[in-house]
Amino acid sequence: ELVIKALYKQVFGNAYIMESERLTVVESQLKQGRLTVREFVRRLAKSELYKSRFINNCPRYRSHELNFKHLLGRAPDSYQETSYHSQILDSQGYEADIDSYIDSEEYKQAFGDNIVPYYQGYKSQTGKSLLGYTNMFEMLESLSTSDKASFQGNQSRLQKSLMSNNPINIQPVNVNQPVIDPVKLIRKALKLRFI
Repeated sequence: ELVIKALYKQVFGNAYIMESERLTVVESQLKQGRLTVREFVRRLAKSELYKSRFINNCPRYRSHELNFKHLLGRAPDSYQETSYHSQILDSQGYEADIDSYIDSEEYKQAFGDNIVPYYQGYKSQTGKSLLGYTNMFEMLESLSTSDKASFQGNQSRLQKSLMSNNPINIQPVNVNQPVIDPVKLIRKALKLRFI
């Protein structure tokens, strides 16, 4: 059950999935050992639920960004990568595009058949570009947000960076900012003297 929960969390970008939306037949096949984790990821990404949240309601480049994040655990490294997936989408369709991520050597080497995909692009890696590294920071807004209800809406985060081949500036955390005391904040909001 923990593996299934982790799979939904990764593939659906931390979005809440209602019980009635879950793919119970596919879950059962995974529990019985009739599907690998990799095939379960494929089924989730090809589901109507995934398409309705991240494909049909997003601009094309945003959809590609999310596919990279959800399926490979990283941001696109270059405009050529997103262009490649656009070509597959145009010539072979949505399911072939999803297959191209999951059947890639990168996926096989990183996750194999039985590892839940995870975010790996936040670490600098040998053979990976700085562009992909900085782009992952842009895509990981917060651990508490979901890709469905993002602060920035459904617009592409990386299109300008990828097309210009320039890394996004990573903003440092302001360490001089005062820490907010939640008790004082509640007291002020409720206009109370004591809590």
